[in-house]
Amino acid sequence: MPIAHPSLAEYLFLDLDGTLTDSSEDITRGVMYTLKRFGIRENDASKLLCFIGPPLYRSFMDHYGFSKEKAYEAVAVFQEYYADKGAFENRPYPGIPELLHTWNRQGRKLVLVTSKPEIHARRILEHFGMALDFLLIAGSDLDETRVEKDMILGHALSCLEPSASRNAVMIGDRKFDVLGAARHGIPTLGVLYGFGTREELEASGAAWIVNDAAELAAIMEPGTSPLLPA
Repeated sequence: MPIAHPSLAEYLFLDLDGTLTDSSEDITRGVMYTLKRFGIRENDASKLLCFIGPPLYRSFMDHYGFSKEKAYEAVAVFQEYYADKGAFENRPYPGIPELLHTWNRQGRKLVLVTSKPEIHARRILEHFGMALDFLLIAGSDLDETRVEKDMILGHALSCLEPSASRNAVMIGDRKFDVLGAARHGIPTLGVLYGFGTREELEASGAAWIVNDAAELAAIMEPGTSPLLPA
């Protein structure tokens, strides 16, 4: 049975882009670089924010009409840019590193679950001093064969104790987090400071929604859950 309140969770499954870090600059620049290699010049970064959240190959197909084969070629080009520059063009949201440190000290088990390649996610967390707070870092592989959020969450769960999914909450900013977690019976706490909207999170079934890092800290504080029936 899922937890009744996020503050009761022992395992915190956390998205990266739009939840821990603002990745708008690194992803949009990487997509611009990639499109240019395919003869497409796109100078309006705001048009590329739709690439944040879904698997990259799908976004190239949905928004630029790439075939699946061409989309995977584009992903490879994007990863060239990301490995060289992109990984360090994002930044943690204010208050998030401190919040991760607090949760770690409280004995909670933090697990990163991101569609970003695992190798890049680890570099980002290490660069910003957040890696040591995590019990496990789970991401996609570079060729994006394990890229859907439910697949990555399933991979993470396979590395943890069997009861992990029953004592957990997913924290993320997009419907992909909510829907992926729901496939494993895990409720989601949605955050609005990232790239999703309240309408998106509510429609996809987020159990709780907070506006900012301060509200996130407050709702996760031990002892804040409502009284439950005996």
